[in-house]
Formats: sequence, C-alpha cells, structure tokens
Amino acid sequence: MSRPLMPKATAVWMIDNTTLSFEQVADFCALHPLEVQSIADGEVALHMVGFDPVANGQLTHEEIKRCEADPKARLRPLRPEVQVVTRAKGPRYTPVARRQDRPDAIAWLLKHFPQLTDGQVARLVGTTKPTIKAIRDRTHWNVTNIKPQDPVALGLCTREELQSAIDKANRAVQRTEKQAAREQARKEAEAARAAGRNAAEAAEGEAATIETPAPHEPLETYETPSRDATPPDSEAPQPGEEQNVSTQTGTGGSDSNR
Repeated sequence: MSRPLMPKATAVWMIDNTTLSFEQVADFCALHPLEVQSIADGEVALHMVGFDPVANGQLTHEEIKRCEADPKARLRPLRPEVQVVTRAKGPRYTPVARRQDRPDAIAWLLKHFPQLTDGQVARLVGTTKPTIKAIRDRTHWNVTNIKPQDPVALGLCTREELQSAIDKANRAVQRTEKQAAREQARKEAEAARAAGRNAAEAAEGEAATIETPAPHEPLETYETPSRDATPPDSEAPQPGEEQNVSTQTGTGGSDSNR
C-alpha cells in the first residue's frame, strides 16, 4: 500500500475525528503504533494541523465506518482516476478568504524548503517577492502573529505543484554544487601548475647563479731567439769594449803570426 500524503497530519486527523485503533491508523499512515500513540498523547506533532483524507480523496466515510466496526480490518485507500488539469501560466488567483493565510504558508515554505527560490514561493502561494523578503527578514508588519502552516493544507497549492517545485529546486542546487566543485578543481589545477612553473623557474635561477670554475691561465711560451736577432741593449757591447775587443783580436792575431 502506498504511503498517504502527509502521514503524520493524516494520523492527527484520524485520532481526533475517528474511533480507529492505533494499529489501524499506523497501518494506513505507514507509521509505528507507538508513534501513533505518542501523537495521541500529545508528545509528537503537538501543534500540527490535521489533514483530512476524505476531503482529499484518499478515503471514504463508508471505509472508515467499516473499519471502526471491525478493529481487525484494515483501511483500503481510494484510488480515483482523476484527470489532473494543469494550471495555465500566469499569476495565481488566491480567494479573498485565504489571503490572510499566505504569510503562514510562506513562513512554512521558507522553514522546511529553504532551497526554493523567491519566484517559486511566489508562484506556489500567489504572493510577491517583497512580501517573501519581509517574512524572511522578520520585518513583516504582522510577523508576531505568523505561524508556519502547510500551503497544501491551507488550500493555496496542490501537493503535485509543491513536489514539482521542490524537485526543480533540488536539481538547481545539485547543478550549482557540481559547478562549484568543477570550478574548485580547476582553480586547484591552475594553482598546482603555477607552483610547478615557479619551482622550475626557481631551479633555473639557482643553477644560473652557481659560479663556474675559472679556466687555467695558459702557460707563457718561451721563444728561442734567432741568431740574426739583435741582442738586447743590456747585452750590446759598449763603444770602448768594442775597441778593446778589436785590439785584443789584433794582438792575438799578431801573436799568432809571430
């Protein structure tokens, strides 16, 4: 058996308006019998508004009376084949009798589904973005009397419209998180590449600053003076010495002739 819409609120209505046993209520609402007993004792869902399953087409009065007469019987949900008519695009009309309930519905949506955008909340309950902002910032003129209530229970929107808006908002959040993760990964990769380039440039700079050993100076080559080369001035004979040399040579020659 499929779980009914708003099971706890449905259990609250059944406890307050029927004589069904806790087991029957727990079986229909897909809850534990002890949880249903806690709701009946006022320990759970103390200020929760009951959700009428008969008015919402989930049960019939005959089915409830049948199970009240037989505590062992189990409720069989009604499955009417109703064609869902989608609302045309445009501003939602809210009856005058329900317009005072819109702040409560807005507060409930902001509390339980913060991922909904202001535009989605405005389309669901037929309000404006400044009103949503005032309730979020608690600057609304009647903020002290606002009590969060389910807009479906207030009749401002249907369960299908609310679920569709929630699914759309969740998908948008997931896309945003994936984009943020990709952007973070890209930034980390760029930082790693930049760090690698800086490290390479630093290594190149250190290698360039290392002083290479100076080459050995070449040995001076000794050139053998040629015979025709003129002796240095220090070794050249003085004029007097040349005369003495020639005199000695002549004397030597005369001695040899003797």
